[in-house]
Amino acid sequence: MDLAPRPDTMLPAEAGQARKPFNLLRWYAWVSLAIILSVGVGLGLISSRFIIDESVERDALLTAQFITSIADAEVRHVSIPNVRTMGELLDPRTDHALPDVDPEARRRARGEFLDHIAHLPDMLLANIYAPDRTVIWSSNPALIGKLIESDDDLDRAFEYRMRVSASYHDFEQARSEQKFVTPPEQLFIENYIPLFDADGENVTAMVEIYKEPHDLIVRIEHGLLLIWLAIAVGVGLVYVGLYGIMRRAARLMAVQQKRLIGNETFVALGEVSSAVAHSLRNPLASIRSSAELAQAFDDGPAQKNINDIISQVDRMSQWVRELLQSLRPLSDEAVPVDVAQSLRDSLQAFALVLERGGVRLLLPELPNVKVLGQPALLGQIFSSLIANALESMEAGGELRVEVVRHDRRNLSLRLSDTGKGMNEQQQRLAFRPFFTTKQGGVGVGLMLVKRSMERFGGSVRLSSREGVGTRVLLSFRVAKPL
Repeated sequence: MDLAPRPDTMLPAEAGQARKPFNLLRWYAWVSLAIILSVGVGLGLISSRFIIDESVERDALLTAQFITSIADAEVRHVSIPNVRTMGELLDPRTDHALPDVDPEARRRARGEFLDHIAHLPDMLLANIYAPDRTVIWSSNPALIGKLIESDDDLDRAFEYRMRVSASYHDFEQARSEQKFVTPPEQLFIENYIPLFDADGENVTAMVEIYKEPHDLIVRIEHGLLLIWLAIAVGVGLVYVGLYGIMRRAARLMAVQQKRLIGNETFVALGEVSSAVAHSLRNPLASIRSSAELAQAFDDGPAQKNINDIISQVDRMSQWVRELLQSLRPLSDEAVPVDVAQSLRDSLQAFALVLERGGVRLLLPELPNVKVLGQPALLGQIFSSLIANALESMEAGGELRVEVVRHDRRNLSLRLSDTGKGMNEQQQRLAFRPFFTTKQGGVGVGLMLVKRSMERFGGSVRLSSREGVGTRVLLSFRVAKPL
């Protein structure tokens, strides 16, 4: 019978274990990148469209002003009686309506204006329409006389008596008026320029100009390049800046979460340790008192066993005190402490042990500087590290103290021994609570060192090699002089 769980019947705990943890930084990186790129592309498209439209509109306005000025100038130059605008002369079909006008003068005025139109710079095609949408003149003779229908731009220009302009990248073969002699290569502009009668109310002719302004196109391309380059740089700077802020925030959150978990662990351990210590102290005291009483009345061979009982009770009492001390909250404020004096005091306490153990001490001249901390905690830090170094050098060795770094903000000291050292796994677990390699040890010494150093803004790092020795780097914050 198959008792293996099916995927659809997986327990909630198993499903939670299979699910990957939520990565806030990665999620923010992709989402913010998508949003910033979307905004950047949107701004780029809007800016590009604005640049193109404004450039085309400006060129169309200049073209319309130029053509209107030419038309007015030619009419004034010819001085034909009863003729006040060029639009009244452009349609050859209305020549019979002006019997008193010299045909030669009329043709000369019309020819001068059309010659100017035909030689406009960057022009692809020019058409002139009568009000009935018939092409009365064109730079492409094949279009003259054709009736143009279903041209929305042309109809709007006649209906609203306004200038109409548009830009295109590809011409339409279906539009009968777009019969270019030389097809455009890239962007081209279509302009409808109305010519009015003398009263300025009726459109007598409509000039259509197709242009491919190369200089304008080059300027538009340069403008678009600068816009997209600026947007790319801006998007990159915004993304890097926000990502840096978010990364720093994520690290801070991770540190705070780790600290919160550690505090919760210490609170739980403190409660358990307090209960254990309370339960052990009275029995230990009773055992020691009984042993001392027995020692006073018995001078026989039981003395050795009684001494062992007393020493073991003392060791247990010391273990309980260290355990409670390691779990006590560190809430004291930092004060300036003479680090050199504190180190010398700790070494003096171990002077006899150093001499008996055959350990040579190398202590340079330490700077006269004060660091942030607590005198008792700083002495405890040095004492714990010195004790660990001496225990690792059972057959003698060398204990060295070095000044690694000293400036206005930081002071780094390194304590090195030539003891048995630690392997990689022991180094990783060195600062874990209750981890120890010593017989009968509690495993809170290095943990207290780490907590005390970090409590006042410092840090501790450990490096070791088996058979070579251990080095501990202590980094302190220098106290500002009063």
